[in-house]
Amino acid sequence: MKRKTIKVMVVDDSAVVRQVVSSVLKTDSEIEVCGAVADPLFAMTRMRMQWPDVIVLDIEMPRMDGISFLKKIMAERPTPVVICSTLTEKGAETTMQAISAGAVEIITKPKVGLKGFLHDSAKVLINAVKAASKANLRPLQPIKASNLKVKPKLSADTVLAAGKVSRLKTTEQIVAIGTSTGGTQALEVVLKALPRLSPGIVVVQHMPEKFTAAFSQRLDSLCDISVKEAKHKMRVLPGQALIAPGGKHMLLKRSGAQYHVEVIDGPLVSRHRPSVDVLFRSVAQSASENALGIIMTGMGDDGVKGMLEMRQAGAMTLAQDEASCVVYGMPKEAVRRGAVERSLSLSEIPQAILDHNH
Repeated sequence: MKRKTIKVMVVDDSAVVRQVVSSVLKTDSEIEVCGAVADPLFAMTRMRMQWPDVIVLDIEMPRMDGISFLKKIMAERPTPVVICSTLTEKGAETTMQAISAGAVEIITKPKVGLKGFLHDSAKVLINAVKAASKANLRPLQPIKASNLKVKPKLSADTVLAAGKVSRLKTTEQIVAIGTSTGGTQALEVVLKALPRLSPGIVVVQHMPEKFTAAFSQRLDSLCDISVKEAKHKMRVLPGQALIAPGGKHMLLKRSGAQYHVEVIDGPLVSRHRPSVDVLFRSVAQSASENALGIIMTGMGDDGVKGMLEMRQAGAMTLAQDEASCVVYGMPKEAVRRGAVERSLSLSEIPQAILDHNH
């Protein structure tokens, strides 16, 4: 029985981009390019005849911009969209708007050397389309912070009055989160729900260089906690989330009772930089039983080995459940390999983070 192909439409005002993206996608037998058009208005005409499984979409185009088109598609007939965006700060900010509107993946294109770049990155492009084709596009519901319960911290009086030795942990709690396809929206749901009295959080979200700064700024503007793109030697503090910068690995290190991150170069690990495996292994080594590891929506298996090491080191490990994932790849593999203690829905994860901090 012949496998069903993934029908892809490419929407970009550059003829060169359309030609190169189409030719790259056609090299994979599981993908069929059902159209390559110059702008969203042409796309809508073509889509009435044959609706694609995935759309590869440029942001800045004449007649109708990509974000307006994306919002229209998501309102009328939700379809997985991969954003093909330029590596610029302006492009990054606009791309964050697209992510907010429902795009599931980002690939980048430079202003020069396009043909060579896209051929060098053919695997990235093909994997992005395949991941998008598996996306579960049910809208994510926001979680009200008021619905979360923060357990009261015990005072010294309580401990002394009972005449018992305190068994409370004296070291800071760390939460490490790893995610990929669909993770931008999922992280927004989780981090927006957290109050300022939250443990320090370190995050790897698979995302290209330059986009993580705009992503962090967007989250920081939406959340009660502080969200920053991580810099080398930055302290991990309660009430703050540090996002690994695109194109760099992030490691957790401990100095006395304090934690900080190291942001370093290095080869791709599990096909990614930043890699969730690298972060999780460093958390296992530096925080062990004081850590909570959470693996969320994404394609592939990055983070699975590192999460298993975290569990073996005494950390609590959680996975996002299949029903709430955009792509149930990374969590599924982590569960299969015994790296996960419990699977939770996206809406249950913020409470689990708060419970771990007490």
